[in-house]
Amino acid sequence: MYARLKAYEGRVAGAGGVGKDLVNEPMIRHWCEAMGDTNPAYTGPDAVAPPTMLQAWTMGGLSGHGGRSAAYLDLLGMLDEAGYTSVVATDCEQEYLRPLRPGDRITFDAMIESVSERKTTRLGTGYFVTTRMDVRAGGEPAGTHRFRILKYAPADQARAPASRGRAPTDRERVPAGQERSAAPPPRRPRPVVNRDNAGFWEGVSRHRLLIQRCAGCGTLRFPWLPGCNACGCLEWDTVEATGEGTVHSYVVMHHPPFPAFDPPYAVGLVELAEGVRMISNVVGVPYDRVRIGMPVRLEFERVDEELELPVFRVTGGTGVTGRNGG
Repeated sequence: MYARLKAYEGRVAGAGGVGKDLVNEPMIRHWCEAMGDTNPAYTGPDAVAPPTMLQAWTMGGLSGHGGRSAAYLDLLGMLDEAGYTSVVATDCEQEYLRPLRPGDRITFDAMIESVSERKTTRLGTGYFVTTRMDVRAGGEPAGTHRFRILKYAPADQARAPASRGRAPTDRERVPAGQERSAAPPPRRPRPVVNRDNAGFWEGVSRHRLLIQRCAGCGTLRFPWLPGCNACGCLEWDTVEATGEGTVHSYVVMHHPPFPAFDPPYAVGLVELAEGVRMISNVVGVPYDRVRIGMPVRLEFERVDEELELPVFRVTGGTGVTGRNGG
């Protein structure tokens, strides 16, 4: 199986892609507003696009590009047929070769760069597939975008009893009056802790919500970053959030069902009293009673024996005492 998958390395995943829009000021503005990025390099007559927008100019939107190669589709089909039917994006890497400016026409090609050996993860067992996209602006190399997915067989399926679809044998039958012990519930995925955000998670372990503060200009920032978006300074310290905030926006997650989660549930973009925003679960009221502007307060929820996460509980006069308002 692995040898067959490796044979696809170096083959075209997509060719001749063209960005649906020229690099343009409205998209740059919307991106910067969503990210809270106030760097002056992204405004004015000599504006450039934020480097991290590299992939945005290649995306096809809801209508898509329709440019996947036969080789890439064959590779995914082979994995599907072998039972690796689930997919999750794991990470991406970008390299920037030149600034993108309003008016640039973006073109791109993609190739299948690598397929890993079979790996076992908390989600399940499968293969990591990495594609590399080479992005051009006006025909000149502008950047490289590597995107990695895991095609896997979910762990809960792998644990399913072999007797599915047939009557149980005498060995498999449970004697009357006895119950088979239930399988332990699946654990929540672990947060990715790296050198840039380790201080945040160390604070969470002590029930403190820490916000980065630039040592150069004093700008607060969240999530944690290696440098300041406002002035570029790499030095920083932290301030502890009071924990007070309001629901700035929210979504209710209904799909997809995922082990260790129980949809529907509310995920909020919470604006803290300090002015930064963070994403977390909104608790304390039914998911369908969450509203923009609701006051919330930080608390720490123990998910399992190893993991606690910051969540936000609705406070104040919500008038809600239960799902049916009883």
